[in-house]
Amino acid sequence: MRKINTVGVIGAGIMGNGIAQSCAMVGIPVVMLDISEVAVQKGLVKIGNSLDRLIKNNTLTLAQKDAVIALITGTTDINAFKTVDLVIEAATENQALKIKLLKEVDAVIGEEVILASNTSSISITKLAAATKRSDRVIGMHFFNPVPLMDLVELIRGLQTSDATHAKVEAFAKQLNKSPITVRNNPGFVVNRILCPMINEAIFVLAEGLATAEAIDNGMKLGCHHPIGPLALADMIGLDTLLAVMEVLYEGFNDSKYRPAPLLKEMVAAGYLGRKSGRGFFTYS
Repeated sequence: MRKINTVGVIGAGIMGNGIAQSCAMVGIPVVMLDISEVAVQKGLVKIGNSLDRLIKNNTLTLAQKDAVIALITGTTDINAFKTVDLVIEAATENQALKIKLLKEVDAVIGEEVILASNTSSISITKLAAATKRSDRVIGMHFFNPVPLMDLVELIRGLQTSDATHAKVEAFAKQLNKSPITVRNNPGFVVNRILCPMINEAIFVLAEGLATAEAIDNGMKLGCHHPIGPLALADMIGLDTLLAVMEVLYEGFNDSKYRPAPLLKEMVAAGYLGRKSGRGFFTYS
């Protein structure tokens, strides 16, 4: 397998643009793909805003920002991936969509290129089976906000080769991340623990035991969590949280993973958290 010199990212949303920024910040050129030019430009603006915050905090210079931006190419043309060494899929947490995108990219990229999915819950074994390079498919689950969070979960599907795992593990470390390797299983490790906790906080809210503010303050003050579970749900996106809970519920057939009815209701209403301006809290 050739060295990873250029990366393609599928999706210019919150995770995709964060992954693109993280790659560019260590000097790796990135091609960031999305379905429309509007989405691409929005992602580039988000990256610029993120870099501006680093400048404000005196952790980045204007010249360094310009150098990072110069390494990121936004596009709507999948053929731009023909020259990359690794593709990271960061689309919506929807199995059918991810399989469709991976099949499309699989047909375009070189034989030795690795496909990684940023899925937070979907089976890597199943995603890999949809491609013609199943041994070169791996899960690479980043955490939000990507440029600031150290952890990357590396998920090995049944078909993932040792060489693929070793190469992606080295790449994660090149991004100044701390990777942990986990087996393929619904929710993997972090979300299997984290999402049911958030889901239970939603049950507590729905039952009227306390206000959203009180629940979050209780977990911050009593458990030293840096952010409350309901604010964290808003940051993750309530639609994403619901998708993860549904994967856990279906995968384990265990009632402890049933999504809270209030969570379903809020997603149905379009109250998705920060990205929609309203979730358990309101955002400008």
